[in-house]
Amino acid sequence: MLNGIFSNWAADVLAGLTLLVLGILGRHLRRRMGRSAGGGPAAAPTSAAGVRLYTLLGARAVVGQPVHLPSSRPAGTVVSWTGPAGRERFELTNDELPDGTYAAEPLSLYRRR
Repeated sequence: MLNGIFSNWAADVLAGLTLLVLGILGRHLRRRMGRSAGGGPAAAPTSAAGVRLYTLLGARAVVGQPVHLPSSRPAGTVVSWTGPAGRERFELTNDELPDGTYAAEPLSLYRRR
């Protein structure tokens, strides 16, 4: 009787461990593939010393992806970007977004004084 209980328990534990290992490997591969493809939030921005990666808010590339701009300029600097909608100006900020990039706000949203 005890022999049957332990053999069933061992099979359940081995199945659980197998699923756990497969889940960890799948997560690792998914992160690795996301970084190499350069897509989405899985690709955490990496930068050299003093270089920040900015997300141009409201700007989209031709394929619909958000536009990222690396820059070593300080916050408050105005930069230009030419996209499908034409030339746009953005101000670099110190505001960090959830994906680890910094926000670059479009100047077209604000009135000139």
